[in-house]
Amino acid sequence: MPKQKKNLLTKFLIWRAKHISQRQFIFMLSILVGFTSGLGAVVLKNFTHLIQYLLEGTLVQYYHHAFYFIFPIIGLTLTYLIIKYVIRHPVSHGIPSTLYAISKRKGVMKQFQMVGSILTAPITVGFGGSVGLEGPTVATGSAISSNISRLFHLNQANRTLLISCAATGALASIFKAPVAAIVFAIEVFSLDLTLASLLPLLLASISAIITSYFFFGSDSLLPFHITENFEIRDVPFFIVLGAISGLVSIYFTKVYHSTQSLFDRVNSPIKKLIIGGACIGILLFFIPPLYGEGFDVINNLIKGDLSKALDNNFFQLNVDNVWAVILLLAGLVFFKIIACSLTFGAGGVGGIFAPTLFMGSIMGNCIAKIINALGLGNQAVSESNFTLVGMAGLMAGVLHAPLTAIFLIAELTGGYELFIPLMITSAMSFAITKYFVSHSVYTMELARKGELITHNKDQAILTLMDIDKVVETNFITLYPDMNLGEIVHNAVVKSNRNIFPVLDKEDHSLAGILLLDDIRPIMFDQSLYEEISVSDVMNPPPAIIDLGKDKMTEVMQKFQDSGAWNLPVIKNNTYQGFISKSKLLTAYRRKLISFTTR
Repeated sequence: MPKQKKNLLTKFLIWRAKHISQRQFIFMLSILVGFTSGLGAVVLKNFTHLIQYLLEGTLVQYYHHAFYFIFPIIGLTLTYLIIKYVIRHPVSHGIPSTLYAISKRKGVMKQFQMVGSILTAPITVGFGGSVGLEGPTVATGSAISSNISRLFHLNQANRTLLISCAATGALASIFKAPVAAIVFAIEVFSLDLTLASLLPLLLASISAIITSYFFFGSDSLLPFHITENFEIRDVPFFIVLGAISGLVSIYFTKVYHSTQSLFDRVNSPIKKLIIGGACIGILLFFIPPLYGEGFDVINNLIKGDLSKALDNNFFQLNVDNVWAVILLLAGLVFFKIIACSLTFGAGGVGGIFAPTLFMGSIMGNCIAKIINALGLGNQAVSESNFTLVGMAGLMAGVLHAPLTAIFLIAELTGGYELFIPLMITSAMSFAITKYFVSHSVYTMELARKGELITHNKDQAILTLMDIDKVVETNFITLYPDMNLGEIVHNAVVKSNRNIFPVLDKEDHSLAGILLLDDIRPIMFDQSLYEEISVSDVMNPPPAIIDLGKDKMTEVMQKFQDSGAWNLPVIKNNTYQGFISKSKLLTAYRRKLISFTTR
């Protein structure tokens, strides 16, 4: 049976090569990828909503509020068991794992990643994990697209393009925002916007949205249309909102990474689960709106329905008192990222897209209420508009995606009446955050390791290159105690190289290098053959490349600083070979051609 399948695939590939051009085939696959991404979003959303309905709509409603404390531990335990005994591979966070696959795995994602997030993210979120489903949806679609690309033997450039199509399809399907989804792929995945890449993104976006409409109809996560127009007198307040968004974005990023660092110190996954699950349970018991994604809270805030948005607050504060409401809203902003970080640290699977929207909406609404309560404007500002613009402000700062933030909110609200305040707030937030935090939550860890693809083409090419493939090993090695005669007869005569590594006999560590020019004046003087040893004429290398530590950008910098044409390579302090500048530049040119040709 497997042989028959292989024959059928081979026949199809031969037929495709004869009758369908590569470009047309990519268009067809982009439609397929958009459909599969949309389908993945449907499965993730429905599975999560089913769990939440069974838990919140039955147990909590008819039994007791204390279930909010128990649910997260149950959900995280189920997630842990599924990962350990069913998937049997670690399930990484959605978008960072996709970015890593693009930058270091040539766009190859393993098969288990197609179902890993589908099995674990709904359980994490459905049982109260304070994270989102957007990241897992992108990861699921990207893994499917990667494996489709491998099935049809596509090259790295086209695999990367289809992964971006999957991300576009996932976001388009979830939010019904096709333009914002395309911009997201370009901003977050650092995709070059050309006609060759734009058309597949458009096709994937259309395919995913049609899939979403087929299953969900016209229902939207944020069903809202602007009823209050933007007023020019509110510009100073939107500038303030942008500045505060930047500060909250910095807070978000710092708390997220600090919490992850704390959990990284805990070696036992069981301990992580217990500590994180208990802490999340306590937070949810006191602050129920932190449960799950939180889109119901966002929608109620936009509608101005505070009683539903702040329902069941433990402190029983009167929501008719504006300052009590402001205090509750500020608490939600403060604790949401803590709950989100704890969920990830405890082993939960999800994304940060929804928590960012949650915090941004509440932050914007809270600021509008403060402005109105203090009477700072001639007229009351629109709380719903500030709620929407606040979402864009935090997205621009946390995700480092200002254009995505602007177009997403504009499309969600069905118009561009808020385009000016969206631009002001997003630009302010992004500028402030970027000044203090160089990389987004998605990319910070990859950037630290030098594994991040960026819009800087030179940087992108160097990141994609493999150091191992440019290491040359056909060098004759010398040892410090060898004499000049042995150098001439055992190395110079037999080698077509003019450089020789000198190794320590005991541990084969690099002791130095010997250039042919170093012995050229004396190599024909046989009277010196016994008197001069390698240790007398060898020199320290101008620089050393460490395979375990140095990234390709650092390798290039060492060549530039040293002016050398060959540099020795070590790994774990053991000599591996040499890298030549000429071979490195040749590999760079080939990768550049592969990267830019679609």
